[in-house]
Amino acid sequence: MAIKRLWHGWTTKENANKYQNILTTEVLPGIEKKNISGYKKMEVLRIDREEEVEFIVIMTFESLENVKDFQGENYKKAYVPEKAQKVLKKWDLESTHYELIETRRY
Repeated sequence: MAIKRLWHGWTTKENANKYQNILTTEVLPGIEKKNISGYKKMEVLRIDREEEVEFIVIMTFESLENVKDFQGENYKKAYVPEKAQKVLKKWDLESTHYELIETRRY
């Protein structure tokens, strides 16, 4: 079993590259340095829309207990460092957790 932790954040078009840079050079490496048990991978998605830019971050953990190792008992709370908050327009206050039930590779 695996747990997928999903989170959304939105920026203005002007701040999109700034946020992406903060995410890829500071936030993600900071998470990786924590050496969280059961943390498997991170995926970052981006879509540029007319009015704003949306980012989706998908973290994969072996179990919900591993998510709690990362975020504590209040594990649904979004992890958004202050520096990232300054360039985001809005973001999910909580992450959503899904149980991965099947993966197929072709």
